[in-house]
Amino acid sequence: MSQTSVAPRSSGERKNVRGQATRQRIITEAERLFAQHGISSVPLRDIGKAAGQRNHAAVQYHFGEREEIVKAIMEFRGAESELSRAEMVASLMLSGTTPTVSDVVSAFVRPLAIHFQPDNHYLPFLSLYITEEGGYEGLVGVRVGAAVITLRTLLGKLVPEVPEPVLDERWWLTLTSTVHALARYHTARRKREHLPAGIEALIADLITFLSAGLAAPLAEDDPRK
Repeated sequence: MSQTSVAPRSSGERKNVRGQATRQRIITEAERLFAQHGISSVPLRDIGKAAGQRNHAAVQYHFGEREEIVKAIMEFRGAESELSRAEMVASLMLSGTTPTVSDVVSAFVRPLAIHFQPDNHYLPFLSLYITEEGGYEGLVGVRVGAAVITLRTLLGKLVPEVPEPVLDERWWLTLTSTVHALARYHTARRKREHLPAGIEALIADLITFLSAGLAAPLAEDDPRK
């Protein structure tokens, strides 16, 4: 009986595998340190040390500047959320019924809530990033995939009575408020601080709260009417 031999990996392949593993360790440790201390406050050498790198220039070797590490974190975690969100959007489109504003908000919120995991610091990291970048502008660098764009388009069809400039502002407020609220829940639970309800109940109430704001009537004196 003949046996199929498996060719050993070349030194180049082994080096590439080790390099990818090192990059991933740097990403996860940078996320943790950024979330705990602030993105601009953590020296790159501290990230390398936390990732088990003896060479102080390891982070620069793999990523270059701090901004590239931030981008890598958001691409890594954002891809996870985007996959979940795309599945939710597809389900909405194929359901045969008209989605509600709450459905739209839920399809943004819940894929972010998948990051409630012990070794995942993405939510507090993202909250700090938005704050340090000065508000809405902080979301410019965040992975905004096709699913988020589809949700915004669908929202405009569901609340045509809200002028587009107002809806744009409310949508950005919904996105940033979601990140900050989820980050607060995540941090409080990690520190075992008291939360008024379980995570699932808080997420459901957040969706209800944000949905009401998106569809709310404009103030009487709003010039955008």
